[in-house]
Formats: sequence, C-alpha cells, structure tokens
Amino acid sequence: MSHDPNCIFCKIAAGTIPSRKVYEDDELIVFHDIAPWAPVHLLIVPKAHIVSHAELTDEHAALAGRMMVLAPKLMREMGVTGGFRTVINTGRDGGQEVMHLHMHVMGGPRPWARG
Repeated sequence: MSHDPNCIFCKIAAGTIPSRKVYEDDELIVFHDIAPWAPVHLLIVPKAHIVSHAELTDEHAALAGRMMVLAPKLMREMGVTGGFRTVINTGRDGGQEVMHLHMHVMGGPRPWARG
C-alpha cells in the first residue's frame, strides 16, 4: 500500500494524527471533517495514497465502489434520514485542498453552513 509521509490523510490513516474516526477497515478510514459544512460531514479516505479521483484506474474499481456503498450506510448510522450529498473535489481547479483522494459525505437538517 502506498503512503506519503508528508500527507495529512496518510498520517491520520496511520494513527499519527488524531481524528474523530467513525469507521475503519483494511482499506478505508472515515472521520468527521474538522471544518464541517453540514451537521454531519464525514470524509471517506482510502488508506493507500491515491492523489486524486483523476488517478483512479480499473484496479481501483472495487475500492471506489466500496466508498460509494459505505456512504449511505454511515449516513443512516449517523441518523441522517432526509438525504445527503457526496462530493469528490479533483485537482486544484476542482477545489481539492488535500492531495489525497477523499469523498465528502454531508447531511443533516438544512440550512447548512455551506453547500
């Protein structure tokens, strides 16, 4: 599994930086965003260092699918019943701030702070 020692999400996945973790398995870690836009704002992050959505290949299909399937399961567990939003910012022009693939999953009663 690839790892970037300078990447904040790699450090969170390795446990060297704390997070408010809600889920973890061999391939993924999920934690609360530190600057939430919604009452529930989670980040689904692969443990392998993949720079962005644009870097995904056919070999990542199962991982990407697991991320998509995990999102509604976690939202239900967090009590989000009225819908949610998933966002993957890709590259600097796409609004990506941390250069490690991650999916924002946001939900809860409106109005939200942003989005």
